[in-house]
Amino acid sequence: MSSITSRPRTSPVTALDAFLGRFTMYRLVLLVLAALAVYSLVLDALGWLTFGIPHLLAHLALCVGLTYASNRALAALFRVRPHSESSLITGLLLYFLFWPTLFGPTFAAVDLAGVALACVLASASKYALAWRGRHIFNPAAAGAFITGLTGLNIATWWAGTPAMLWLLVPGVLLVLYRTRKMLMAAVFTVVATSIVAAGLLQSGVDPGGAVWQPLAQSPVIFFVGFMLTEPLTLPPRRWQQLVLAAVVGILFATPFNFGFVANSPELALLVGNLLAFLAGQRGSVRLLFRHSRRLTPTTTEFVFEPRRPLRHAPGQYLELDLPHAKPDGRGRRRVFSLTSPPDAPHVKIGVGTAEPVSAAKQKLLALKPGDELTATTVAGDFVLPRRSKDPVLLIAAGIGITPYLAHLSDGSAPERDVVLLYLARNASELAYAAELKNSGARIIARLADGSTPPDFIEDAGAVAETGARLDGPALQHLVPDIARRRVYISGSPASVGSLRRAARQAGARRIQVDSFAGY
Repeated sequence: MSSITSRPRTSPVTALDAFLGRFTMYRLVLLVLAALAVYSLVLDALGWLTFGIPHLLAHLALCVGLTYASNRALAALFRVRPHSESSLITGLLLYFLFWPTLFGPTFAAVDLAGVALACVLASASKYALAWRGRHIFNPAAAGAFITGLTGLNIATWWAGTPAMLWLLVPGVLLVLYRTRKMLMAAVFTVVATSIVAAGLLQSGVDPGGAVWQPLAQSPVIFFVGFMLTEPLTLPPRRWQQLVLAAVVGILFATPFNFGFVANSPELALLVGNLLAFLAGQRGSVRLLFRHSRRLTPTTTEFVFEPRRPLRHAPGQYLELDLPHAKPDGRGRRRVFSLTSPPDAPHVKIGVGTAEPVSAAKQKLLALKPGDELTATTVAGDFVLPRRSKDPVLLIAAGIGITPYLAHLSDGSAPERDVVLLYLARNASELAYAAELKNSGARIIARLADGSTPPDFIEDAGAVAETGARLDGPALQHLVPDIARRRVYISGSPASVGSLRRAARQAGARRIQVDSFAGY
């Protein structure tokens, strides 16, 4: 009897991954911040906030409208295409950073001028405080900090109030889960909260209150969800991000005053931004399109010549800015695994191009030799350990083969003992066949339609029913020593979830995954 008798149900986690994969990180953050803005109006109507709805609406219109307008004006001045989602996010962040200006007898024009200045400075920082097309500092934090130096207004971070927590916490958790920054957020939260709580305990506050105050009555949660984890201002590797979170947490929570500058959330973030800039790919990279080639009926490879060297490690990804007239719900920026090795003269990516093709992929397919795109970020931790030659099992589902190409191209597969299990619909969907043949790795293919792979690839079809997913016993049958291997799994959220469960059932103890959410 086959080791698989039925298709497992989709788990809630896999379903959540698939749902969130419909949105880019930028679009999700924009939607969550917009929901929080509406929620703040509801709270004010209920009396839980006391700004007054007209004042909140005027403040919202000023922050979002002026940030959006100034960004478009500066983009026209510098002759670049504006990123509308980014400017809207910045405007919403400033809405929550500055106290709404109260009109009437207590109206203070200087306060209003300060907020307006912060909006313009935030937009300007993307161009003035940038290096090779990449802004170095979080725009909202930069605008708030510089405005504070002028004395016109000071950021109060009023989103850090108990009333906002009911929607703020789930919204932040959703963003952190989508961006896979839960651990980084936890490090920052623990460090910052511990320092503040220690000070409160010394002043006589009870332990519960000492922990509650920094979480509910300070911007810790808002800061970590929407500011610290902003992708363009993070270092590329996870360990670097964790160190950064601890450093920023210390600066965030430790009081100091040097006369002209004192500790503040925005200053802590700006210092962290500078450290991240020094650690990673400094600036965006212009990519000159050379040509493309059809890998399979549903996948295409795109080849670019970088204007300057692109620093990356095998298994990492780049984020491409794909400006097009009508971006869909996932925006204009997309993440693609790099298939070329770090020392290659060209930059290559493999892309799923099955119908229906998204607007962003239509932009890719319409490229002509000589066209230019911008790589805005290079990052990722889906890399093999440098100091260890432990045997590995690489499991690729469909287009999930792409992050392994750079690993397999350096000739170290026989020395490391690499097994690649490739799951595809049929033999024609096995991409990069020539590269796999020359890699020296043991290649196993599991084809859903029961067809036979090329001669150099072992056929795994006999161990599982045609069309069914692999379970633990079937995977252990294919790779009996899976328990001693590091296991890497790449593919769609649904495929990754199913294969991770199968690997655990087969005895794997060290598993790392790369889910193509939003691909």
